[in-house]
Amino acid sequence: MFVFAADLLIWKEIPRPRPNSAQYGKAPFQRYGHTAVAYGKNIFIWGGRNDTYACNQLFVFDTGRFYLQIPVHSSLPGCRGIKIRPFSAETWSWSQPQVSGVIPCSRDGHSACVIGNTMYIFGGYEEEFERYSQDVYALNLDTYCWNYIVTQGQLPDCRDFHTSTAIGNRIYIFGGRSDPHNLDMDFYPNDIVYLDVDTRKWYWPVVSGPTPIGRRSHSAFLYNEKMYIFGGFNGHTKEHFNDLFCFCPKTHTWSKVDTTGEKPCRRRRQVCIVIGDQMFLFCGTR
Repeated sequence: MFVFAADLLIWKEIPRPRPNSAQYGKAPFQRYGHTAVAYGKNIFIWGGRNDTYACNQLFVFDTGRFYLQIPVHSSLPGCRGIKIRPFSAETWSWSQPQVSGVIPCSRDGHSACVIGNTMYIFGGYEEEFERYSQDVYALNLDTYCWNYIVTQGQLPDCRDFHTSTAIGNRIYIFGGRSDPHNLDMDFYPNDIVYLDVDTRKWYWPVVSGPTPIGRRSHSAFLYNEKMYIFGGFNGHTKEHFNDLFCFCPKTHTWSKVDTTGEKPCRRRRQVCIVIGDQMFLFCGTR
């Protein structure tokens, strides 16, 4: 794990738990296709797989409170005169809490988002049944109790490596890879579907504007109550993307964002995080 101080553009690696330490064995094994969400000062990691198997375990990382001060002679703008102090935290610890309720089966490529004190997961590829999912589960992040959510309305296609974006009391689903008839024929949906978590009903709004090409392993982020997507991959065209689109949930309208400066290269599996009025993009494959 690494922590990034966005205001100073500095990375710091968090040491791995040492063998025979109290933390050893509590950290997640190496994986991909998992999800990570923030709630309070904790990061919740669920699911994902390595090259052998997928899991349905919940891991919690306590970020504590971070401290970072720069040496007096730092060349960073605005940082001169700050006293030297090491990069540290009150708590950097892993835990694997005991969960209860209706626990989802092992999977990867699902999505997760937080509304209130609840983490909702949707879809993914179920290891046990060897199929794509279209189920919704909810985890209370205070009690660690899972619930299966029975929904109404037309379900989204089963899929993996899509995105879920929480806007108010709604979860907006976009993209991903689907095989609704289990024919080994990948399908890349580009519809907007959202779930109202209060009524537990799915809605398929009629959208306008230039709709993005269907894709998987893209990024979605929220800024000023609008959803943005960047990048991704379409297996039919064998094409990676570096385009940026904006979706307005009030008007159900897509627009293509024209950017300036040097664009990131085409990619998938990157991460996009909004801090203040800036979006930070990191990593990816192409």
